[in-house]
Amino acid sequence: MTVAPLPATALVGVGGALGAVARHAVGLRVEGRLSVLLVNALGSFALGAVSAAPIGSAVALLLGVGFCGAFTTFSSFAVGTVRTASETGIRAAAGGAASTLAAALAAFLLGSLLVGRLF
Repeated sequence: MTVAPLPATALVGVGGALGAVARHAVGLRVEGRLSVLLVNALGSFALGAVSAAPIGSAVALLLGVGFCGAFTTFSSFAVGTVRTASETGIRAAAGGAASTLAAALAAFLLGSLLVGRLF
C-alpha cells in the first residue's frame, strides 16, 4: 500500500514532532555525549524493530521516517565529535564516534532480530 503524498507528509511531520520531543526529553535527563549515544542506540533499535515488523507503509512513515528520523541525532553526533576532537584529541573523538556507530548498528540488528522472530 502506498500512501498519497499529502497524507505521507503529514505522517512524517507528526512522527517527527513526537521524535523531537522525545529527543529533548532524553536530553533533559542525560547530558553530553552519553545522551547522543543513548538516543542513537535507542533510535536505531526502534528503526530495526520498525523495519522488521509487518506494518503498513503509513505506520512505517510515521515511526520509521518521522519519529526515528527526528529522535536520532546525527547532527549532534557530528558536532560532539568535532568538539571532542578539539578538546581532548583525535583519538578520543574517533573512539567516541566508533562507539556510537557500533552501538547504533548493534541496536538496529537487535531490534530487527527481536521483532523478526516475533512475526
